[in-house]
Amino acid sequence: MQEKDMLPVINEEGEFIKLAPRKLCHDGKSMLLHPVVHLHIINSKGQIFLQKRSVKKDIQPGKWDTSVGGHVDPGETIRETLIREAAEEAGLRDFRYKLLEKYVWESHREREMVHSFVTHNDHVPHTDPVEVDEARFWLPGEIEEKLGKGIFTPNFEYEYLHVLNKVMY
Repeated sequence: MQEKDMLPVINEEGEFIKLAPRKLCHDGKSMLLHPVVHLHIINSKGQIFLQKRSVKKDIQPGKWDTSVGGHVDPGETIRETLIREAAEEAGLRDFRYKLLEKYVWESHREREMVHSFVTHNDHVPHTDPVEVDEARFWLPGEIEEKLGKGIFTPNFEYEYLHVLNKVMY
């Protein structure tokens, strides 16, 4: 198995335990805790950039989600993952960022230690058409009127309501 198909498994303190196959981490049974990063891009107009996940994705297909998100690769730091994912998913390089919160997110398929960051940036992100069906900036009011209607990923809705409020209002 190639290392890119492996994810680091961590404990609640974020300490590395072992590597496990991505498929096992997402099987809905093992619930192995693994680290991820999220980056919220907010422009000077107060709009939040969101990406609509490809309908071909196995988790939350066709739903609007955070600006950038990704798994930590084996041997990679949280900072390295953030920089890599921002470049890969949004074409964003040389940017300032702030950690908003670190928390455990659990769905019916997986458990993640989410490191949620924000950047205030007017860069117009470039998304990967294989990973993303659509992408655009949203006004907070647009998001709020669509919350709870199955348009956004549950994890994004959680972050919007409980994490992004630290920088939005």
